[in-house]
Amino acid sequence: MLNVECSPRFLACSGSFHIQLNHRIKGNRHPFVTRLSPRRHCRNDPELVSKADVKSKILVVDDEPEAVELVEFNLEQAGFAVLTAADGTEALTKARASSPDLIVLDLMLPEIGGLEVCRMLRRDPATATIPIIMLTAKAAEIDRVLGLELGADDYITKPFSPRELVLRIKKILQRGQPETKTQDTLRFGDLLIDSPRHLVSWRGKSVDLTATEFKLLTVLAQRRGRVQSREQLLRDVWDYNSLVDTRTVDTHMRRLREKLGPAAKFLDTVRGVGYRFVEAN
Repeated sequence: MLNVECSPRFLACSGSFHIQLNHRIKGNRHPFVTRLSPRRHCRNDPELVSKADVKSKILVVDDEPEAVELVEFNLEQAGFAVLTAADGTEALTKARASSPDLIVLDLMLPEIGGLEVCRMLRRDPATATIPIIMLTAKAAEIDRVLGLELGADDYITKPFSPRELVLRIKKILQRGQPETKTQDTLRFGDLLIDSPRHLVSWRGKSVDLTATEFKLLTVLAQRRGRVQSREQLLRDVWDYNSLVDTRTVDTHMRRLREKLGPAAKFLDTVRGVGYRFVEAN
C-alpha cells in the first residue's frame, strides 16, 4: 500500500513540500520521503526542459499508482513521452511492442519481479539494448550489485529526487548519441567501433551493447594505452562523482567482456587502479 499526503500533480508546482510515501515490504512499512522544489519541477525549469528530446519515450514500471504519477508527471514536464506498466507481464509486453528509449523499473512487482523482467529484456534481441534504470526501495548492496549484473544501466534507491531521476535519464540517453568531437570509427584488428551508427562488431558480427556499455568501450578505446581509474570512468561515462560505489564500473566491465568474447583481450585490468584498452596482447 502506498499513501500520498497530497496529489503529486498539485504539489509539484505549489511551494516547497514533502511527499510521504509508505511502501509495504514484507509486512512492514518503509517510509519514502522526498522534498521537491516547485521551480525545479515545472515547465519553466530550463535545465530540465531545454535539452530533453520530446521524441524520447520512457516506460515507467511500478505497481504503486501514486509513485507512477509522480515519476510520470516530472518526466512529462521535462518533455518526455511516458508509457506506464503496473506489473512485470505488462512491462514486457509494452517494451516489446513500443520499443521505448529507456525503462524505469521497480523491483517489487506482481506476477514477474523486476529482476526477472530485467533478465528477460536483456535476453530478448528486440529489447536487449534498451537502457534500464532500476528505481526501488531495496537499498541493500546485494540488490544493487545483482541489478547491475543483470543488465541495469543505473540503480536508484527510494527516497529519491525526481529532478535527479530526470537528469540521470537524460545522461543515459546522451550516451547513445554519437560523439561529434571524437574520431567517428575506431578499428583494432577485427574489432570495429562505429560511433555514428552506435555499432560494435567483431570479425564482421555485430555485438549488442547497451548505451552505457558502448560509451565505456568507446572511452577506453579513445584513450588506448592509458590507464583510466574507476573514479575517472564514473565521471566520464556515468557523469557521477567519486562518492558513488566504484563497483558499478567493475560490474559493467564484467558484462562488457562477456559480450565481447574474444575481443575482450583488448581490455586490461590494472589491479588496484582501473582499466585500460590495449591494442595488442
